[in-house]
Amino acid sequence: MKFRYNYTVQYQDVDDTRRLRLYTMENYLLIVAGRVADELGFGIPHLLPLNCTWIITHLNLEMLYLPTHGEEMVIETWIEQNAHMLSVRDFRIYVKESGGEQLIGCAKSVWAVLERDKREIVNIFDHPMFDGAIDGEVLKLARAQRMLPIDIEKLAEDADAVQYGEYQHTIQYADMDYNCHCNSCKYLEWMLNAHRMLDNTKPFRLDIGYVKELYLGDNMITRVVEKNNSLQYQQVDASGATCCNARITQIENITC
Repeated sequence: MKFRYNYTVQYQDVDDTRRLRLYTMENYLLIVAGRVADELGFGIPHLLPLNCTWIITHLNLEMLYLPTHGEEMVIETWIEQNAHMLSVRDFRIYVKESGGEQLIGCAKSVWAVLERDKREIVNIFDHPMFDGAIDGEVLKLARAQRMLPIDIEKLAEDADAVQYGEYQHTIQYADMDYNCHCNSCKYLEWMLNAHRMLDNTKPFRLDIGYVKELYLGDNMITRVVEKNNSLQYQQVDASGATCCNARITQIENITC
């Protein structure tokens, strides 16, 4: 079972290049995933009576380019599987043209169900609400390389790497979401504030993994390294614990 939703890129969605902000593209995908879960009967309103909610743990995205203001996008999505405490949701992204639709991107997202009080991931996929939801198609998106923490001490020995100044942020009211923690798209927003992506008009890949929740008042530091047409990001909290890792890489073409 597949679902399709239309979006038109608005003025407030683009940056100074007049192209869609990458973290807004992520937000579109998250909104679509939520709408599908609601329609299938296991969205957040259905999980709340079980004292549970959805969280995203990983997102892999490949795009030919980021669309410009006024372009109409079609986001197609389906559920690949619900198993082993994780739900895999896939996406294809199109832009409308006079002759039809052009595929410009694809994504794979991984979700988990969080018990709200204990803040622990739980497995409830045997619940009847999940029956009949699986489409089963496996998106042919290349697996991401493992993202290791940035080793600051070794950067000085790497002639190809450039380290940028650390970007600090305190979690504020505008960063919070329905789950009483920092919204996942904010992590990517701060990464791009620390160092914007290399070229949003050419094919690229985003890999992002969420490790640790952040709450109101928490302090966070974003580190970034540019190397070989890629940007590696690491975000840590005040204790030095990793909260999020990400990589943006220029690629030749999308693989899906």
